[in-house]
Amino acid sequence: MDALKPGTNVDIQRSDGRVHSAVISGVDEETGSVTVEWFEHGETKGKEIEVEAIVSLNPELFRGSQNNRSQSSKSSKNVQKELVPKETPRITKIPSARAPRSSYARAPSKNGLPDNDCDFVKPAEPLNKKLNVNVNVNVAASARRKSNCVKEVEKIKQDREDRRKAQANRREQIFTEVDTTHPNWQFLQMIEEFRCGIEFKPITNSEVIDDHQISVCVRKRPLNKKELAKREVDVLTIPNKENVFIHEPKLKVDLTKYLENQNFRFDYAFDDSATNEIVYRYTARPLVECIFERGMATCFAYGQTGSGKTHTMGGVFNGKTQDCSNGIYALAANDVFKLLHSKYQKIDLLVSASYFEIYSGKVFDLLNKKSKLRVLEDGKQQVQVVGLKEEHIEKVEDVLKLISNGNSVRTSGQTSANQHSSRSHAVFQIILRKRGFKKLYGKFSLIDLAGNERGADTSSADRQTRMEGAEINKSLLALKECIRALGRKGAHLPFRASKLTQVLRDSFIGDKSRTCMIAMVSPGMNCCEHTLNTLRYADRVKELGPGGPVEGKPANIIQPRDVPLSPQNSDLAMLKTANEEDITDELLNFHEVVNQMQELEEEVIDEHKIISDGYQTWSKEDKKLLHMTETVDYDVESYARQLDSLIGRRIDQLTQLREKVQTFRMELQEEENLSKNMKQGKRPPNK
Repeated sequence: MDALKPGTNVDIQRSDGRVHSAVISGVDEETGSVTVEWFEHGETKGKEIEVEAIVSLNPELFRGSQNNRSQSSKSSKNVQKELVPKETPRITKIPSARAPRSSYARAPSKNGLPDNDCDFVKPAEPLNKKLNVNVNVNVAASARRKSNCVKEVEKIKQDREDRRKAQANRREQIFTEVDTTHPNWQFLQMIEEFRCGIEFKPITNSEVIDDHQISVCVRKRPLNKKELAKREVDVLTIPNKENVFIHEPKLKVDLTKYLENQNFRFDYAFDDSATNEIVYRYTARPLVECIFERGMATCFAYGQTGSGKTHTMGGVFNGKTQDCSNGIYALAANDVFKLLHSKYQKIDLLVSASYFEIYSGKVFDLLNKKSKLRVLEDGKQQVQVVGLKEEHIEKVEDVLKLISNGNSVRTSGQTSANQHSSRSHAVFQIILRKRGFKKLYGKFSLIDLAGNERGADTSSADRQTRMEGAEINKSLLALKECIRALGRKGAHLPFRASKLTQVLRDSFIGDKSRTCMIAMVSPGMNCCEHTLNTLRYADRVKELGPGGPVEGKPANIIQPRDVPLSPQNSDLAMLKTANEEDITDELLNFHEVVNQMQELEEEVIDEHKIISDGYQTWSKEDKKLLHMTETVDYDVESYARQLDSLIGRRIDQLTQLREKVQTFRMELQEEENLSKNMKQGKRPPNK
């Protein structure tokens, strides 16, 4: 290596066989290579060459100076003997080994030998000797070590070939091991073949947490006992932390089975081995500190009934009992108290919690005997939940107790997918206020949404089921549009379209608002349609966030023709404009009628309460008049006048209530007719 120094001229061989001179520009002793440069066609070129290749072409650089001189003198004598006749001696120029080399490229001459500046012409060698020389040169060239770049390329190629070979072996193994008695063994085989062609790298605790104002994640649950007993096929594949593949079974016209593999990409994707702690680390945990900076944080769990929403938010079910200690509710509360007593201790904040549910457009307090609440707007257009109970909390155990008490009275039902099917949206809020102040400082809303498949039950024969489906349908679409508006500054916020978004209005306003949605998906083949709908919904929420294709411009609102444009119906019209595929004209008309029916219901109930509370006043007035008649000389005319006035007031109130009840009954009948027309596929008649 001492002979190889920057600035030394050496001979190199190109890939096309040409040999020319170049200058060493750098030496790397660790890799055993040198970098050379030369001037060709008006520009400087360079490459990296192994030391062995330099030695094979430039052996004279590594010989001693004595050997060089002796060999030089010998070669000069031999050349003189061969080329110069004895009778005509003359002086010849012999190139010295130490002579400076030219730095330009030299192409081989016509006779196959390199051009030289000597005065003599070397006689042609015998053919067999020339062939031997060429063979030796080729053998030496093939024996040289390749450059680092070539070795890396060959290594990648070899790894690829080994991987393909392993995949081919795995496919053969799948074909031999597949259980042909399985009812869907062909689909199972195709899914396994697909998985053999991708690399799996599931998310771990060591991944970098990205900062998003709107974050959308997907969590896959494992197959449950019922699905395993039915030999369900797992149609979901989550190979890494971002991608989700769903393998939708299909049949061709000739009944040939095939798969339609659809790929979705989200901020984070969790496979069936992920725990609640891992899910919390990448979803709700980054939002906790936001509420200590006067922000509003919101975390939703969305998906089909039985997909694991309540399991993720509330905790693991052991039979009929729920362990709330490892749900996102408790994990978030634990981090809130940690920050409260460490980093933000000087602010002197108080922590309280509320827990309520939204069922069929009505709000019920789960911490106060499930009492019904009113949602109103004050003079400053701030939404207030009137009568909502807030419990002061000081430790995680307090949160677990509130969640346990609230879940015990939450509206639920039993379905084929789950014994504890959630039929309502459950909203648990952690609220921060400064000590001695009533003004809100920060709020973290954790929402366990109702099953999204219930949103399609608007054509059910049962009115209560239809009302459930209508409200869930509206709330999910309105929620998506509100998240869109959060990502697009200045866009209209359609919070009045549903009770859920109306209650959470302040969570979608301001630069410090942050939202995370966890889409829960079921892996079974029978749930494939619902799972695909969930993934599409979550995908649309994310693509419509910051940087999305429709960013910066809110949807145009189309005025409905048939129903007067109230604030609620105005926001519904916006949902229709932005979701043409999801909301047909019939469905929009149905939702508007349901809105009117719910408003009339509230008016009837309020009027009835007023009359009911007035019974005590009426009773006192009756007793007063009757007491007047007990005197001997009471004023008969005054008694008759007061009684007539009292009866008239009662008749007016009861008549007014009756008219509202009759209108309410008409709305109920119209809703019934609309649902029948939707069920039969008929277009409802125009009013």
